[in-house]
Amino acid sequence: MSPRDTVLGKIRASMRVPAADSERRNAVSARLADTPRGIIPNRADLPKAGQVELFCAMAAQSGATVSRLGDYAEVPAEVSSYLRARNLPAAIRIGADKRLKKARWDSEKHLEIRQGASDGGDLAGVSHAMAGIAETGTLALVSGQDNPTTINFLPEHHIVLLRSADIKGDMETVWSMLRKSQGQGEMPRALNLITGPSRSGDIEQTILLGAHGPRALHIIVVD
Repeated sequence: MSPRDTVLGKIRASMRVPAADSERRNAVSARLADTPRGIIPNRADLPKAGQVELFCAMAAQSGATVSRLGDYAEVPAEVSSYLRARNLPAAIRIGADKRLKKARWDSEKHLEIRQGASDGGDLAGVSHAMAGIAETGTLALVSGQDNPTTINFLPEHHIVLLRSADIKGDMETVWSMLRKSQGQGEMPRALNLITGPSRSGDIEQTILLGAHGPRALHIIVVD
């Protein structure tokens, strides 16, 4: 027997279930196939405009800054303004997401665009979120070459673009959205759910920003 078989055997023995339990296996298979939805909070059941407003309010409550733009063409100027306001270098790290390419980055002549995954030396990174969850102000970012996960965690300032059309009322709808985009039974290597900047209160219950990731999160909602 392998170590895995030994561990699972002890678990079955403690639960007093047989090794071949077809009823339990069928129950698990049915649950995976049906993907039942959890309870949806009432505050998430809003018209689209209300969901966008709730997302922005909850994100701000969690410590993020939020701006809303009408078009991707306005993104470079907004990013440059954010960097200048915080006395940061005019340089960002971005992935190869097709939606990021809609931004007219060449309109900001002094903005340096660095492509690819971050090595930890970048002060500001720009990602594109798959979705936003209105009930908590949470961003859902799918890992991949288009949006390297390192950009989500290594730069001190994380700027995230999000289409207003991709803001959903609740987390269950975002999971359904992910299954539709990836295919049933398929998952990306990582799905990062980000609510506000990184923080910790482990030491004397004093909130410290940037403990495990970016100390500032700026969300740009593109209408």
